[in-house]
Amino acid sequence: MAILRRTESGEAAATVCRETNISAATFHRWKSQYGGMEFNELQQLQGLRDENAQLKPLVADQELHIQVLKEVNGEKC
Repeated sequence: MAILRRTESGEAAATVCRETNISAATFHRWKSQYGGMEFNELQQLQGLRDENAQLKPLVADQELHIQVLKEVNGEKC
């Protein structure tokens, strides 16, 4: 966010990239993803990503259990 704010305040993107040692492609990707966001929105987004990362393994495990149960029930018929 600080890097994006620097360019919003008037600094050249190339200068900011060089000083922070990031590529122009990375800067533009960040700008497209996070440009215009406030800090609290970014924190909320990160919280949602963390929660999603925790839930994905649980859903995968649940799907595996369902698949196993379907196979077990299919064999009994």
